[in-house]
Amino acid sequence: MIYLAHIAVPVTLLVLGMPIFLVLVTSALLGIWIAGGIPVQAIHTAMFGSLDSFSLLAVPLFIFAGDVMARGGIARRLIELVIAMVGGVRGSLALATIGAASAFGAMSGSSVACVAAIGKLTLPSLERNGYGRLFGVSLITATGVIDVIIPPSIPMIIYGIAAQQSVTTLFLAGIVPGLIVALALSIYVVIKARAQQIPVEEARSWPDIRAAGKRAVWSILAPIVILGGIYGGLFTPTEAAGVACLYSIAISVYVHRELSWKNVWDILQECAVLVGQIMIIVAAAGAYSWFITTSGLAGAVVDVIKELHLSTWMLLLVINCVLLCVGSVLEPPAAILILMPLLMPVTALAGIDPIHFGIVVTVNLAIGMFLPPFGLNLFASHAIFNTPLPALYRGVVPFLLIYLLVLALITYIPAITLYPLTWMK
Repeated sequence: MIYLAHIAVPVTLLVLGMPIFLVLVTSALLGIWIAGGIPVQAIHTAMFGSLDSFSLLAVPLFIFAGDVMARGGIARRLIELVIAMVGGVRGSLALATIGAASAFGAMSGSSVACVAAIGKLTLPSLERNGYGRLFGVSLITATGVIDVIIPPSIPMIIYGIAAQQSVTTLFLAGIVPGLIVALALSIYVVIKARAQQIPVEEARSWPDIRAAGKRAVWSILAPIVILGGIYGGLFTPTEAAGVACLYSIAISVYVHRELSWKNVWDILQECAVLVGQIMIIVAAAGAYSWFITTSGLAGAVVDVIKELHLSTWMLLLVINCVLLCVGSVLEPPAAILILMPLLMPVTALAGIDPIHFGIVVTVNLAIGMFLPPFGLNLFASHAIFNTPLPALYRGVVPFLLIYLLVLALITYIPAITLYPLTWMK
């Protein structure tokens, strides 16, 4: 009977359209009532305990810093520099879009912000140069999720908290997979540009590149300060998020002069609403995770896996399928907080490295963000660029196949994520 609260109730409430935090809290309360003998006060303790984390503070700080960078000219100048540097080859504008998304990902962990910032600057040029609006929007939608994979990554922070792993180590492990994704996408767009005979973009002169570099000096320093400080041992990821906020405000207000303090206050208010939505899900997921753990469901799942005698590669295949399906419906933080109490004991039984598994989870949920029909980035692109969803579903298919291929490589070749850790040590 108690498994009714584990599976049937959450699924039913989600189908009925109830907010995710209410689904989680309701399921936990119903489970306590069915089990009996557990005080309701345990829910309060679990909810507030899930928020009592220093690492979790990095999430609102990175969201705020990314928004300030996107609106204060830091992101735009960095993107303009990438576009200026990539020229003279067929497909250069598409390559610049991928490079800009990767560069933006090194400053902010918000995928939707990446789609908006990159799209507004590159989509008009992509249309003018023969790529077509649908391809341009599809490319921007797919490259926007690189932001989730390349550190600093909000899903990696959430996973580190849920799985009790080092966020700094996860960030380091995510660099190579993010670059592999960018490389695979680049190969595809170059081949497509050659096949469609896209006009070759005129290469920029060195004076133009130098001018763009001069304008983007402070933008280039942003990822250097953030990631260099983390890997150099100067500060933790949470402290790096605080530094990113101060840096972005100082540059946007006093150097670029594109934001006033009133603009900063408005951005802060908007981010507070988004952070409130995330944190209430984190708190509710804490209650649900506690209920799953105490009810013995995690142990029961491990026992079932033992009886099935699945090989490691088959187990990873099943987990990937589950994560892709869940990631297309839920946002990455909610998906991680709900699934990790169940998946971590299973992967530990199979001897899967938790850092490697964290990158696998992150890439899966990144793909889920543009996986038809419910991926969050699909709806964001539909709203921002006014592109019909059925056409967008078709447009992202080639990019989806590329991501799935890279996911298979990352899943079954752990050295892609773990070797950089050995090299750094």
